Amino acid sequence: MHENMVILGIILVILGYGYYSKLLNRFYITGPMVFVTIGILLSPLFFGAKILHFEGELVQTMAEIALIVVLFADASTLNLKHFGSDWRLPARMLGIALPLTIVAAAAVAMWFFPDQPPLYLLLLSLFLAPTDAALGKAVVTDPTVPERIRSTINVESGLNDGFVFPVLITVVAMIGSGQEHGESNSWLVDVLQQIVLGGLAGAIVGFAGAKQARISIRRDWLEESYRNLIPFALALFSYYVSEFVGGNGYIGAFVSGMVLGNLNHELHENIEAFLESEGELLILIIFTLFGLVFVPLAVDYWNMKVLLFAFLSLTVLRMVPIAVSLAGLKLDRPTKLFLGWFGPRGIASILYVMIVIHQLGGIEGHEVIYGTVTLTVLLSIFLHGMSAKPLANLYARYLKKTGT
Repeated sequence: MHENMVILGIILVILGYGYYSKLLNRFYITGPMVFVTIGILLSPLFFGAKILHFEGELVQTMAEIALIVVLFADASTLNLKHFGSDWRLPARMLGIALPLTIVAAAAVAMWFFPDQPPLYLLLLSLFLAPTDAALGKAVVTDPTVPERIRSTINVESGLNDGFVFPVLITVVAMIGSGQEHGESNSWLVDVLQQIVLGGLAGAIVGFAGAKQARISIRRDWLEESYRNLIPFALALFSYYVSEFVGGNGYIGAFVSGMVLGNLNHELHENIEAFLESEGELLILIIFTLFGLVFVPLAVDYWNMKVLLFAFLSLTVLRMVPIAVSLAGLKLDRPTKLFLGWFGPRGIASILYVMIVIHQLGGIEGHEVIYGTVTLTVLLSIFLHGMSAKPLANLYARYLKKTGT
């Protein structure tokens, strides 16, 4: 009975948010905020008994599909032909700030949570490294914010999840092999195999898919209504082919998306259209599961120490590396602060946790790690969602006043 009520609640909130989404945006109320809130209200914290778990088949299946789609779609936005002066900002943020953020967060976590194994604290920093521009959508869609800044935020958030994932699976393999206790290094061969075979399989599927799509489009063999479905199908196909040959399916999906995005620009609009409709619905359902599953399981492990770390993760541990990475580019302080603040933690962090829990078999003994990730993401959903439009307006007024 309760499960049916949860499903009915999700359906009703999809309808309600769809009807009033534009009105809610005027009050800085975003989709993730609405769906997370509904998830929490339908959770054991307010209603009924616990029915879903991290390890549940429904939760894991949704997480796997969502992560495949997110990695594939994000990678498809990377156009290698555009590397140049416009890429200095995202390149520095990805190449310098991202590693600095991971290292700094892990170091601070060791101080905050000394009872946790170092590899799990590194895992914590990796969970919180990817950013999600969708949580500050008002910034990346506001024409008063310079295109260069909006593009930088979009590119960074689109690629850092794919860059972090190989490191994440390496750490998971080390933990799974008992490497935190100084045992065998056999995990290294397995990780290299996953990365290499997954990347090769993804590249082949992406290349073949791009070429076939180009032929079908130019010869008018492809019905318009199916163009949005091809990227989705290719993403899933890349995953399964990569897994079949012994590679990592998620890496395969990421590489496949990168290849497709650079070889077939005709499908780029279709990828965006899919993300704005079916893809966004899938992601919003994940946010509902976040409120329904994550928050009830994590709330008992929240304390002032966890809250402080979450605050530092969203501010200092993000802003300082960004400022360091942008040194020498003649950017003013407000621009650096703007780029530093708009690094929301969202869908990638949630999905990484769900995938890792599935691979490691649970969270027993390390609940504080997952509790910290949950609180950080929850704060980010609301803080970045509510501040996006006001800060974008403030930044635009500053640029107009200074003439920059």
